[in-house]
Amino acid sequence: MGTPDFAAASLERLYSEGYDIAGVYTQPDKARNRGKRVSFSAVKEVALARGTSVFQPVSLRDENAISELRGLDCGLIVVVAYGKLLPREMLSIPPYGCINIHASLLPKYRGAAPVQWAVLNGESETGVTAQYMAEDVDAGEVILSKSTMIGDNETAESLFGRLSVLGAELLSETVSAIERGDAASVPQNNLEATYAPMLSKDMSLIDWSKTAWQIKCAVRGLTPWPIATAMINGTLCKIYSVEIVSNDSDKKPGEIISAQQSGASDAARIIVACSDAAILIKELQAPGGKRMSAAEYLRGHPITV
Repeated sequence: MGTPDFAAASLERLYSEGYDIAGVYTQPDKARNRGKRVSFSAVKEVALARGTSVFQPVSLRDENAISELRGLDCGLIVVVAYGKLLPREMLSIPPYGCINIHASLLPKYRGAAPVQWAVLNGESETGVTAQYMAEDVDAGEVILSKSTMIGDNETAESLFGRLSVLGAELLSETVSAIERGDAASVPQNNLEATYAPMLSKDMSLIDWSKTAWQIKCAVRGLTPWPIATAMINGTLCKIYSVEIVSNDSDKKPGEIISAQQSGASDAARIIVACSDAAILIKELQAPGGKRMSAAEYLRGHPITV
């Protein structure tokens, strides 16, 4: 049971190791992108390519959906970024239980957006956790986990890619342990639990009164969605990449310190003051335009400071 690319990597791993996939569950097809063209989830594409039956119930609490799952006679349910909660009736169906691969080191960052919040909060480490599923979200007993460091310039998007591979590896080890009968598990410490709610577009606008590190983490954590934004010379731009630099000016947070145009592309600079230092904007996008470097932007949008 899964939906995005993160889950597709785990499904591919199960196929490559020869497991008999009784069926694949994924979110219903929906219109995506600007054209609103209906497209399949990454997991559905993998399953169809392998000839596996795909199920896309709108609700898992419907008796037909529960009966349908029972009819598959599966031994184990694997859930990876499915996007739906399994009701108690489903959790009790497979004899070997239901396991979930979650993109954090539980009990930290339970919820829908663990990768993004780890970056937003400036964490230096995260990972993936295999857990037996419980009725409460991401609160089941932990079987295994794998950790990885988060780079200072790493975005949530690039971290997703690395964690999808790590998650597939962890799933392989977990299913093998269940097969052998030695998949020990331990309860989570609920007192240490933190939560990672879904992101929203309301989070996009950069708060220049925050520290430079907090702003950099916001830019990294909001990529690829909803993307950090900032008013640059009266224009609301999307901000894709920044660096932290010193601030020797008397500019207030949010004021542009420098918007230096130069013939050398690497010398063009847009620098904005924040609470403790300054932010050098490296890549941005104007409304209706394309993503570009600061040098490219300044050639078409000169700024006088």
